[in-house]
Amino acid sequence: MIEKGKISSAQLGKMIYLAITPTAILTAPGISFNFARQDLWLSPLWAICGVIAVPLALGLNRLYPDCSPVQASRKIAGRIPGWVFAGANWLFYLYMSGIILREYGEFVVGAFLSETPLLIVLGSLVLVCAFAVRGGVEIVGRFAGLFLPAFLTLFLLIVLLIIPDLQITNMMPILPEGILPSLKGSLVLQIWFSELSIAWFLLPYVSDRENAKKSLWITFGGIILTLLLSNWVTLLLLGDLTGGYSFPFLILARYIDLAEFFTHLEALFMAIWVLGAFVKICVFFYVTVTGAAEWMGLRDYRPIVFPMALLLTLFGIWIAANFQEMTHAIATSLIPLALTMFILVPAILYAIGRLRGQGRQ
Repeated sequence: MIEKGKISSAQLGKMIYLAITPTAILTAPGISFNFARQDLWLSPLWAICGVIAVPLALGLNRLYPDCSPVQASRKIAGRIPGWVFAGANWLFYLYMSGIILREYGEFVVGAFLSETPLLIVLGSLVLVCAFAVRGGVEIVGRFAGLFLPAFLTLFLLIVLLIIPDLQITNMMPILPEGILPSLKGSLVLQIWFSELSIAWFLLPYVSDRENAKKSLWITFGGIILTLLLSNWVTLLLLGDLTGGYSFPFLILARYIDLAEFFTHLEALFMAIWVLGAFVKICVFFYVTVTGAAEWMGLRDYRPIVFPMALLLTLFGIWIAANFQEMTHAIATSLIPLALTMFILVPAILYAIGRLRGQGRQ
C-alpha cells in the first residue's frame, strides 16, 4: 500500500458515520417523502444494503487483510480485469465526490451565501480538504474524532428545541397502504447505506482490526437511529410540506423560537453540515486519490492530490445544471449505479475470491 498511516477501529467508525449521515439528513427526507408520505419515518428501518455492505467489506478485507482494494482486486480477478475494476472504481468515487461537493455548494449558496459564486464555495472547501488528505488517513481520522461530538451535539440540540412544536397527527394513519410506501421511500436511502462498503478501503489501515467488526456494526446502528430521528421530527413538524423543501431539516432550525431568545438557529445546521461535509468529502476524496495513484502505479499519492482537487472542483460544477436536476438524478439513475459499484461489484469479487480459495483461511 502507498499509505503507511494507521487509524483505530473507533476512528474508522467515526469516519464512516460522518461519511454517510450529513448528506442523508440534508436531502433524503424530501426525496423519500414523495414515495413514503406519512410512513417516511419508517423508511430508514429497511437498511437492506447496509446489512449487505458491512459483512461484505469485512469479508473482502479478510481475503487480503494487508492489501488495498486495488491490489486485492488484481489478485482476485487477475491483472487486467482487476485493473479495469480499479479504474472504473476510482472514476465512480470521483463522480460520487462531485455529487457530495455539489450538494454542499448548493446548500451553502442557496441557504446562506446567495451572492457568492458556486465555484468559490466549492473550491475553498476542496482546497482545505486537499490539505487534510495530503496529510494522510491519520489526519482525516483525527478530524472525524474531533468533529463528531460537535456534530451530534448540534444535531440533538435542534431536535430537542423543536419538540414542543411537533404534531403527532402528521404521522397518522400509520401504514395505511401497508409497508410498500415505506419500502419505496427507502430506495433512495440505499445509496447512503451502500456507502458503508467504503470501509473496505479503510480497513487495511486499522491498527486494532479485531475490533473493526464491532465498530462497523455500532456505526451502522447509529446511522439508522440518526436517520430515523431526523425523518421523524421532520415529518412531525412539516407534515405534507416535507416533500416541497430541498433541505427539510434546515426548515426545522429556522422554525425554532424558544421564548423569543433561541431563534433563527439555521447557523447551527450550517455548522452541522459544514463539519460533516468536510469529513465526508475528505473520506471520499482520500479513497479517490489513493485509488487513482495505485491504479497508475505511483509510489506516493501526494503529488496528485492538488491536481485531483482541481478535477473534483470541476466535477462539482459539471455534475448537473442545477440542484433540481441533481436531486432527480439521485432519486433515479444514481440508485442502480451506486448499488452496482458499492454492492454488486464487490460481491462478485468476494464470490470469485471465495470460490478460488484465495486469502487467509
